[in-house]
Amino acid sequence: MDRREFLTLETGQAPIHQDFSHIFRTQSGLAPYTGAWTISEVRHLLKRTMFGSKKSDIDFFLSQSMNDSVDTLLELINHPPFTPPAPPVNNYSATLNDPNCAAGQPWPGTADTNNGTIYTYTSRKKSLKSWWISQMVGQPRSIREKMVLFYSNHFVIEFDMVTVSTYVYRYNELLRANALGNFKTLTREITINSAMLKYLNGDKNTNTAPNENYGRELQELFTVGKDATGLPPYTEDDVQAAARVLTGWKNDLVGGLTSANGFNSYFEPTKHDVNDKLFSSFYGGVTITGQSGMNGALEMDDLMNMIFAKDEVALNICRRLYRFFVYYEIDAATEANVIVPLAQIFRTNNYEIVPTLSALLKSEHFFDVLNRGCVIKSPIDFTVGMSREFDVAFPDSSNLAGQYSAWDRLRTQASSMSQDAGDPPSVAGWQAYYQQPSYHEMWINSDSLPKRNQFTDRMCSNGYTSNGATLIFDPVIFTTTLTTPGDPLLLIDEVLSLLYSIDVSQTLKDYLLTILLSGQTANYYWTNAWDDYMGDPTNTSYLMIVQSRLQSFYRYIMDLSEYQLS
Repeated sequence: MDRREFLTLETGQAPIHQDFSHIFRTQSGLAPYTGAWTISEVRHLLKRTMFGSKKSDIDFFLSQSMNDSVDTLLELINHPPFTPPAPPVNNYSATLNDPNCAAGQPWPGTADTNNGTIYTYTSRKKSLKSWWISQMVGQPRSIREKMVLFYSNHFVIEFDMVTVSTYVYRYNELLRANALGNFKTLTREITINSAMLKYLNGDKNTNTAPNENYGRELQELFTVGKDATGLPPYTEDDVQAAARVLTGWKNDLVGGLTSANGFNSYFEPTKHDVNDKLFSSFYGGVTITGQSGMNGALEMDDLMNMIFAKDEVALNICRRLYRFFVYYEIDAATEANVIVPLAQIFRTNNYEIVPTLSALLKSEHFFDVLNRGCVIKSPIDFTVGMSREFDVAFPDSSNLAGQYSAWDRLRTQASSMSQDAGDPPSVAGWQAYYQQPSYHEMWINSDSLPKRNQFTDRMCSNGYTSNGATLIFDPVIFTTTLTTPGDPLLLIDEVLSLLYSIDVSQTLKDYLLTILLSGQTANYYWTNAWDDYMGDPTNTSYLMIVQSRLQSFYRYIMDLSEYQLS
């Protein structure tokens, strides 16, 4: 039956119904992957665990085994012990006088100013976001920065709503330090993190006026989650009881802007509910015994132990990890073959994240061909990944304003495409990671797709200039790093193997060849042009010939849908 016949079925003719619910995408599971280790597998691993797949990184991991590659990304080998990066600095002195932080000096740990004339938070927030992007751009061969982004979408705060610069910096610092650590420990630490306390009103949660915001999100979003029907397995009484357990935590700012003892949260016993807290049958009817004085703070540990005793926590977090690193759809086969055994690994290892990620990233399921090139890049993945894949040059610290402006350009471009680092739209995070049925498809629409193309087009041509620095992709310099750039057929194959996660048709390759040949038919038209340039790189005429062709070549490649996929 062709389309016309289908559309002209007689009225009343019985429709054809077929049940496909028993057909699964794949039956693969957590058995270790033992297949080929080629550029295809390396590229897939890097695009999912880092921002983009740089040629130098691909070459490095091709020289490693699959196991060693994953261990490197998890910082088990080939890495020194983690040390926090240097903090962001005052890069905004040309436009704002910060009385508490001199130009070029780190501002974390110094007070914000809001005296009616000077308001430093906005400039510091922008500085932090730019600096955060720089950590992604300059990331080592590690999954850590991707995990920081994951956790910022899990333990969500909105920078716009916190308005204390050191709070939001230390929140980001906490995620980075614990990115490859213990999930239960991080949950405890985030619970009393000053930024989280302020964001979800935990600092206003007292024995006389309990605030349920954090007690609810702790269970609904951060740990237990909802059941298969979309309903929480815990009760409203559990939310209220959790809120009572967490009463008494405060932030140390006096008058909103002056730090009393280093921008730390603290426990105030007189604001804590000392009565017993009874939980529902979901938690086995547990009672957390109320404690007085400073011992009241210990009730939080009882709460964490009670919550993390539930199998639902590991299942929920493993589903979140799966949707972030593998694929958005979790069918019955994936639940049984991947999520359930992965959650068991998570629990067995006392909620350590590294063994869990190791099992997932080394699995036959992760490397299943059906899980490659099937996810639309997030805006941050798209912008930061593009700059890394093409080795875009950034200003050094001698031009501090230009350096931060270049980093911020990537941030603002991603923000215009609906992903602003540090400011998800709600406590649930960015919708593309949880909203059924669209999920990642929400990243692409009639507004965002043209912006993606405009970004890559401009990066391939004039670039973005600000504060004496230009952020631009140099197609000629990039092409010189390739294996056989003088052979147009090999050049096309290598570029596509680096940038695309899926195979393309010969028709597309043929069209790309016409770009390099400027409409001519013989391959030597490109070879001669390239050899002329390489023989005399200072010759402007030779440079312009290869530059114009390569600009059109790379621009076309990045404008296609294949480049939107990871």
